[in-house]
Amino acid sequence: MQSITTRDGTEIFYKDWGSGQPVVFHHGWPLSSDDWDAQMLFFLGQGYRVVAHDRRGHGRSSQTATGNDMDTYAADVAALAEHLNLRDAIHVGHSTGGGEAARYVARHGAGRVAKLVLIGAVPPLMLKTAANPGGLPLEVFDGMRKNLAANRSAFYWDFPVPFYGFNRPGQPLSEPVRMNWWRQGMIGGAKAHYDCIAAFSETDFTEDLKRIDVPTLVMHGDDDQIVPIADSAKLSYKLLRNAKLKIYEGFPHGMCTTHADVINRDLLAFFRGA
Repeated sequence: MQSITTRDGTEIFYKDWGSGQPVVFHHGWPLSSDDWDAQMLFFLGQGYRVVAHDRRGHGRSSQTATGNDMDTYAADVAALAEHLNLRDAIHVGHSTGGGEAARYVARHGAGRVAKLVLIGAVPPLMLKTAANPGGLPLEVFDGMRKNLAANRSAFYWDFPVPFYGFNRPGQPLSEPVRMNWWRQGMIGGAKAHYDCIAAFSETDFTEDLKRIDVPTLVMHGDDDQIVPIADSAKLSYKLLRNAKLKIYEGFPHGMCTTHADVINRDLLAFFRGA
């Protein structure tokens, strides 16, 4: 397996396929780089160099007990980008990975990043606060932690249903998709996944978004049951300096899987655009 070792001794697994302009994919919680299979194969075929890593505590990377926070996630990406000498890169982040990508671009990406894509992403802030009244209450995330600690396997078996919109009328449940989500989640570490809930829900990315000046595409399904669009994409778009917002009617949180053909087409157009 290909991996790098960070300063604190954490091994970060990564995939690096092809040549050409690099496209770096940042996965969601509690998944792995495997969640990008449909995108990596497609863009490899389009002549891009495709790179994806398993976040610390996720997938095949070290099951860390510490460092499970956005600052460290972004620093890990910076270490990977330096190791692979990634320049003129396009970073694509989904969900939690969108937060990771935004923080990396804002704090470490100078001179290395060409474009950014945020898909169903958690910025600017998921948690309801006095300054963010449209966010989700803390009880939602406390419930996730409680369910993860009580029976992670059962929790991860149920979570893909709203994630992919399989609970909507006329949307049949895909057992292979559900099993693949569960498989990826169960490979990772329980402690890292538990900590990551706070990382993706309580981190405020407002200042990161304000600092980003590269062209950015914000993509979000308007039926996203995991990261509601009103308090995420629509706010992020207003904070970014150079952004386009694309809303997908009826698409779920996991639209990169359920509607890969549409998402890949639109990503390609953005990548190739001026």
